[in-house]
Amino acid sequence: MYARILGFAVVATCLAMPVFAAVALGDAAGSYTISPAGSSIRFSIGKLGGGGFDGAFARFKGSIRIDNSDVGRSRVNITIFPESVGTGQSRVDAFLRSDAVFDAANNPEIQFRSTSVKRTGETSALITGRLTARGKTFPEKFTAELSGLKSGTIRFHVTGKVLRSRYGMDVGTPIYSNVVHFDMTLTGKRG
Repeated sequence: MYARILGFAVVATCLAMPVFAAVALGDAAGSYTISPAGSSIRFSIGKLGGGGFDGAFARFKGSIRIDNSDVGRSRVNITIFPESVGTGQSRVDAFLRSDAVFDAANNPEIQFRSTSVKRTGETSALITGRLTARGKTFPEKFTAELSGLKSGTIRFHVTGKVLRSRYGMDVGTPIYSNVVHFDMTLTGKRG
């Protein structure tokens, strides 16, 4: 009897979960402004033999528009200000801002503009778009997972990999990896 009750509970839970997720995504439809206070854009670059370094951008802005009736029409736009890069090492920060890497003085913005959003699960999507850095634009892909929705605030965990050489930032390769790993938390306020 306990096995039957437990089995019923498991089936009921499985049936209820997609309904809850659909309601949450329906509630998520709308436009959001990314709030830097609840967001972070972090990156890491590996090094031959282990190690490497991690960093983050302190200044960025953006918007998220979720179209629940046609998720493909959803949009994500992010602008990062590379002069705000920080690794906890002032010498490395200055080097990253220099013309050897970001050239922040001549290229004050890095922009990502989505071109398509494809739903990959109840709360996940693949976001394809155009990333522009140092005057060069290439298509890039990021995965996004809805990790919170409450009182007009939405939160996504976003990950992706970018080849820095495409943007003329290949200094230090092959000792430092050409692959930049991004790990972002994007919090948006409905508005």
